[in-house]
Amino acid sequence: MGKFQDILQSEEELEQLAGKPGDLARHKVIASLDEHCRGFIAQSPLVFISTSGTGGTCDCSPRGDSPGFAYILDDQHLVLPERPGNRRYDSLRNLLINPHIGLIFIIPGLEETLRINGKGYIIRDRDVMEHMSAQGKVPSAGIGVEVEECYIHCAKAFKRSKLWQPDTWPSKETLPDPASMIAAHAGRLRVSRSEVQASLTESYEKRLY
Repeated sequence: MGKFQDILQSEEELEQLAGKPGDLARHKVIASLDEHCRGFIAQSPLVFISTSGTGGTCDCSPRGDSPGFAYILDDQHLVLPERPGNRRYDSLRNLLINPHIGLIFIIPGLEETLRINGKGYIIRDRDVMEHMSAQGKVPSAGIGVEVEECYIHCAKAFKRSKLWQPDTWPSKETLPDPASMIAAHAGRLRVSRSEVQASLTESYEKRLY
């Protein structure tokens, strides 16, 4: 823990620091996908999924597509299509070890988010995969989620960050350059920034689905 000196190590210390949740925060959690959750998911084009693997190591990864890309089977189950990626499969590898999964669904312009916790499984059910076909491509697998908790997360993080306010966004010229970052981080491969950019462009143009 090196640099960190004043570390909280108990729930009692945490509650002394931050207080206890109010009645609304404690009672807003439900255990199934009601009509409100279904409507939220139907308008969401992006979800972040959190998983945990060996030794408790954690990972958070985005999944996105057209609004409603997450397929709801019933009140307790939904599926996220596994579109082509970088083949690291960090989330999927974690689910093979530990099925616990957390989701945050986001709708552009809406500052509240929908959180869902439950168990995740890598599935290949053909009828389910066909429901999630896009651009003429049927996903070969998906993440099936058995829902245990659903609740709305308040808007404070989005209000503080002003994420949906375009006038606060930095100019494109000042943004980080992902290709340069990847080239630097993969330095042992001795790939140039232009080579990385060409690879990214090819992937985005030809291997989204």
